[in-house]
Amino acid sequence: MKTINLSGSLRGGVGKSDANQLRAEGRVPCVLYGGAEQIHFWAYGYDLKSVLFTPDTYRVHLDIDGRKFEAIVQEAQFHPLNEAMMHVDFFLLQAGKTIKLELPLEFVGVSPGVKAGGKFAARVRRVKVKGNPDHFPATVQVDISKLDLGGVVRVKDIPTENYVILDAPNNPVASVIIPRGLKGQAAAGG
Repeated sequence: MKTINLSGSLRGGVGKSDANQLRAEGRVPCVLYGGAEQIHFWAYGYDLKSVLFTPDTYRVHLDIDGRKFEAIVQEAQFHPLNEAMMHVDFFLLQAGKTIKLELPLEFVGVSPGVKAGGKFAARVRRVKVKGNPDHFPATVQVDISKLDLGGVVRVKDIPTENYVILDAPNNPVASVIIPRGLKGQAAAGG
């Protein structure tokens, strides 16, 4: 899993007016939970963009007023109209403790179905996994080198190591769609 450094400062107040004041100053209210206590802090919105506006999942090295934590982004809330960052929840990573999170998929290989004129279609971009975060890869690799015309790769077809994919095993992940022109040729020729 990729890592990134982020610094923040403890929040004095945790009420609505305090949160609105932080947002007006370009800071985003955040909370770190999963430990003995919740830690309310703020971080600059500019710094959070590199963690939130990416398809990657990051292990975040948090520095909150000199205290160091390892965490992941659990949830981010955005304003419904202007899409401004409203709040970010971080989850504390603890040694030996399993967690659930979503990892991006990476499609590797060359599909014979695409070479034959089919169109590759990624059905999902991320899968939910469970395991020890020390063993999570940066991406879950999906081999499409055996994907023929009309073929489908399902969750159960993805090999895993040291983690479990929680999505339904029969859910399609990727497929090669047969174009109309090729369907007509197959019907005429058969």
